Amino acid sequence: MSSSQPGKVFITGGAGFIGLHVIERLLARDFKVRIYDSMMHRANREDVEALIKTGNVELVENDVRSGGAVQRAMTGCTHVIHFATVSINKSVADPDESLNINVIGNNNVFSAAANLGVKRLVYASSASVYGEPETLPMREDGPLNPLTPYCISKLTGEHLLRFYSRQTGLSWNAMRFFNVYGPGQKTSAYYTSVINHFINRLKAGQPPVIDGKGDQSMDFVHVHDVADACVAALLGDVDGEVFNVGTGVSTSIAQLAHILIRSIGVDVEPVFNPRDVLVSRRAADISKAQRLLDWSPRITVEQGMDELVKGHG
Repeated sequence: MSSSQPGKVFITGGAGFIGLHVIERLLARDFKVRIYDSMMHRANREDVEALIKTGNVELVENDVRSGGAVQRAMTGCTHVIHFATVSINKSVADPDESLNINVIGNNNVFSAAANLGVKRLVYASSASVYGEPETLPMREDGPLNPLTPYCISKLTGEHLLRFYSRQTGLSWNAMRFFNVYGPGQKTSAYYTSVINHFINRLKAGQPPVIDGKGDQSMDFVHVHDVADACVAALLGDVDGEVFNVGTGVSTSIAQLAHILIRSIGVDVEPVFNPRDVLVSRRAADISKAQRLLDWSPRITVEQGMDELVKGHG
């Protein structure tokens, strides 16, 4: 990889679930890391403090809405990963905060990266930019229909990156994450919190409760695979691209419940709770990431759920 010489990576939202897994991989490659995080919401302060003790990680506790603070903190860094965001459910409850953090914050990070001439910026976009897909699997060049302020802001971020690339030559890649799960995830995560809730109920001998008929599906991708994809996008030769980060496997919520029932080994059947769901099916076309990043997911849903169950509580 042409840009794989160790440097210092500036990572917004680095104290969050995905960020901490990415940092592990960066440190293994001898990078230094500067975390820029407000340390609110989903941050894990205990894990960050442990990383700081290694001497290879710094923490700047601030907000991406402060453009001057972002540029000062980014100075001296060679690469940027932008994970800081407001979650999808919070964006519906408070569109103003969501757009401020997810659009103004995005622009502050992208503008600073362009001004400082970093080698590469990787941006956490989302599969939610597709909305309800017309066909499966979902391709990067397929129809886009973002439905919430969060989804709209993620797509806006992709367009802003193209603007800075045209204006300044900023090198970037955007990662459309599907349903990320794995060790260290907070139970409040919007889509994949269903996993934690199912596990908690099953370990208590209670049946999992499924919204709707259970035929809505997700593309569950393990955080270890996601972290590998981000590092590949940060250090590889390809730039200016948008990548799906999933498995290509569509797992229904009913299937998930049965996978976890088998994994935990309890004798229960799911209970169904009728209600509407926002997006009923998902599966990523990952051929572009396989081809251009030489990346493929390694962990199946069954393997990942077994691991999660073993490490849960």
